[in-house]
Amino acid sequence: MRHVTYGKCVRCGRTYEAVPDLTVCECGGILDITYDYDYIKSRLTKKTLANRAERSMWRYRELLPIEEDTAPTPLRVGWSPLYEEPRLAERLGLGRLFVKDDGQNPTASLKDRASAMAVAKAREAGAKVIACSSTGNAASSLAGNAAAAGLSTYIFVPSRAPKGKVAQLMTFGATVISVQGSYEETFELSKAAIGRWGWYNRNAAINPYLSEGKKTVALEIMEQLNWEVPDYIAISVGDGCTIAGLWKGLKDLYAIGFISRLPRLISAQAAGCCPLNRAIETDTPWEPMEENTLADSIAVGVPRNADKALMAIRESNGLTVNVTDQEIMDAQQLLGRTCGVFGEPAGVTGTAGVKKLCEAGKIGKNDTIVSVVTGNGLKDVANAIAACGEPITIPGDMDRLLAAFAEKGIRTDKV
Repeated sequence: MRHVTYGKCVRCGRTYEAVPDLTVCECGGILDITYDYDYIKSRLTKKTLANRAERSMWRYRELLPIEEDTAPTPLRVGWSPLYEEPRLAERLGLGRLFVKDDGQNPTASLKDRASAMAVAKAREAGAKVIACSSTGNAASSLAGNAAAAGLSTYIFVPSRAPKGKVAQLMTFGATVISVQGSYEETFELSKAAIGRWGWYNRNAAINPYLSEGKKTVALEIMEQLNWEVPDYIAISVGDGCTIAGLWKGLKDLYAIGFISRLPRLISAQAAGCCPLNRAIETDTPWEPMEENTLADSIAVGVPRNADKALMAIRESNGLTVNVTDQEIMDAQQLLGRTCGVFGEPAGVTGTAGVKKLCEAGKIGKNDTIVSVVTGNGLKDVANAIAACGEPITIPGDMDRLLAAFAEKGIRTDKV
């Protein structure tokens, strides 16, 4: 890869050749993929990009760690819609608000970006089997993207994973191992199994290429905003890989001159599981926490990508915000009823954080915000129904309909 220089440990600085099956540093630190930005600038311009017909994450291949002859993966991943939401902005007291709906990806989450990259790198490595541990979305995204590419998958999930996500895994033909324990225990078992059988490793905390896939959400946001930089980008945080990838993409664009400044990040975590935000807020090393939240996709008490995530928040002079499960579910309904966007609990945690920061007066009418919805609400319908309530159920009779409306105080107007 002419445009890639090496993988560099974020902890000790040691460098490694960027081979397809690159993992972690000998010291245990996570690697960061570094690029030859001068070379990239000679190959990629805004005009070149604007004229490109490809509408997926692969339109940014000069900024991705793949070989020139590596083909895009079969599913269309990326180029999800970015909606401006003036009604919600007014309601929250913001200047401008944009919602990036990454639940529109093929398996309905942002994790498709990382899994597509994993499939591309597995192909380069000649691997036939990919494995990972996941709270749900990484698992389903890997299973779907691998199935489309003809690769086999072994997926380890905690037993609390929502049935909708497990159904995706089974439908995509994955071998699913439901672990009766925490995400930490699930991760450790997957790590041991991958080591024993030599499968290609899709775990984001070990494989440094995955955050490179996730960073494409930042590249898209900036291109969709015509390279006008917002004040803040808000995103939900669990393991830390997604916010790290988001920040990496922004720094890449700054390095090649596509943007003139960097936005600040908003790291939104569930109050019942916020080890990274707590480390920032107390200025102490992160410590494990219980996984006490219904937002299963970010219920990670032992974040495996803590180094990169904490660096991203600090380097961006970012804000942290911790939201309760009730605030998360309120945000789910708020997004649905004002924007028509249905996000799962973890997917709307960023928006819940934006709302809470507005109420605290930390952001407001002078700010432009992008909130990333990382997963679709159909991933977890049980919690959505619990929050919204059941529908009106009656026989097919007008009198019963009128009675039900009266009972619920519903007033109708003739068209």
